[in-house]
Amino acid sequence: MKKILIAAIPLAAIAFMAFRTATDPLPIGSSLPNADAKMKDISGKEVSFKDAMKKNGLMVMFSCNTCPVVKKYQGRTLEAAKLASSQNIGVILLNPNEASRNEGDSYTDMQAYAKEQGYNFSYVVDNNSAMADIFGATRTPEVFLFDKNNKLVYHGAIDDNANAADQVTRKHLSIAIEELVSGKSIATPTTRSVGCVIKRVK
Repeated sequence: MKKILIAAIPLAAIAFMAFRTATDPLPIGSSLPNADAKMKDISGKEVSFKDAMKKNGLMVMFSCNTCPVVKKYQGRTLEAAKLASSQNIGVILLNPNEASRNEGDSYTDMQAYAKEQGYNFSYVVDNNSAMADIFGATRTPEVFLFDKNNKLVYHGAIDDNANAADQVTRKHLSIAIEELVSGKSIATPTTRSVGCVIKRVK
């Protein structure tokens, strides 16, 4: 009996670790995690989610410089960021692609890309994909929208057409932002993110 119990311990430990490392997304209603953790911004400053948040909430987006889908969405990302800012919602983008820092997603690459795109919001390095792991993010681009009480109200895609801006039939993120500031419940709180898989270090 003792031998059976001893043999079962490593199996239980392995099962526990597998559960802990699974990237399940934050459920709607979750609190903003690690709000005070500092991350290196393209400005050279250390920025936290708390620093980026504004009166009505925070838009968190996992993004990068290299994903073709991110590039297709670039104009729409800027549009959503502008809308969020106009509604007193903070904006912060995180680059979680730890495995491709030497392939276009380095800190200096981020600075150059942000300048080229005209970013006027925080764009930070997510070291070792730590925040992506906590949020359960798997794609770039992928959005998490939090309200003024730091509660997650929307998670998913920017809109319903990754390939063509002129063929979009529903702007998921923009609608969620407008519903949030008007005090309405988010009609569609989750959608499926379509993009490049986050390049984590294995």
